[in-house]
Amino acid sequence: MSVYKLKPSCKDYLWGGHRLVDEYGKEYDGDVLAETWELSCHPDGPSTIVNGLYAGKTLEQYIEAAGKEVLGTNCRRFRDFPILIKFIDAKQNLSIQVHPDNRYALKNEGQYGKTEMWYVMDAEKDAFLYYGFKTEISKEEFARRIQEDTLLEVLNAVPVQKGDVLFIESGTIHAIGAGILIAEIQQNSNVTYRVYDYGRVGKDGKKRDLHIEKALAVTNRVPLIKSKSSYPHVADCDYFTVDKLNLDGRMMRRMEGFVSEESFVSILILDGEGTVSCGGQEAEIVQDKDAAGDM
Repeated sequence: MSVYKLKPSCKDYLWGGHRLVDEYGKEYDGDVLAETWELSCHPDGPSTIVNGLYAGKTLEQYIEAAGKEVLGTNCRRFRDFPILIKFIDAKQNLSIQVHPDNRYALKNEGQYGKTEMWYVMDAEKDAFLYYGFKTEISKEEFARRIQEDTLLEVLNAVPVQKGDVLFIESGTIHAIGAGILIAEIQQNSNVTYRVYDYGRVGKDGKKRDLHIEKALAVTNRVPLIKSKSSYPHVADCDYFTVDKLNLDGRMMRRMEGFVSEESFVSILILDGEGTVSCGGQEAEIVQDKDAAGDM
């Protein structure tokens, strides 16, 4: 079993900011940094190993060389690497969007659908995000409100603060609001259907594409209840389990039961610094300039 540090893939989406560079030490020289894909085997943005025998290799190249057994037995049921972990800096509002489930995505997009969870790392005063509908609406009303630009009126706006956790199942309409910094753990997918984008234009000077018909086909149009999670266990689904560990700066925390033949472990450092030791190997990690994985 080995400990590897990963260099993320960087994304410069127009709604991004500078916090991931200024506060988290991400190496990037573009104008804005919207997302860093910290743990990724996705072809749209693979992460790269920076230490050990496989330094310079992408995570996918490492898995191909070392063998899929390094992922654990739980991953055998998945066609592809199961998860993708990101940091997201929303200086502006993200588009109103939805992700399909596995069945629809595999049939229409050739990749998995997307269930995800958000951990709010920080949020400005009065920051909020959109999460589902206020009340159940028909498919016809959904389509009409998209056409009339009145969709925001029926969406559930949820105020958030640092430490909040939300679970976003596939089919849930949602959007991260401006002024929010998020750690996102999701299925290994890059399929997003935008339904409203505030009339923004992309780098080509044209309005960004919307995906209305596909969104109408996959969106769950009933209201959702924002459930509270209990620390340290914050999320559990078919694709990932997420736990929050708080260390006091002195005590060593053994992760027995986390790292096993059943699964690999990915560690994000949200604040502070420390050392990860496993199988006689050690890796120094800091707020999260680094992401580490035990495989």
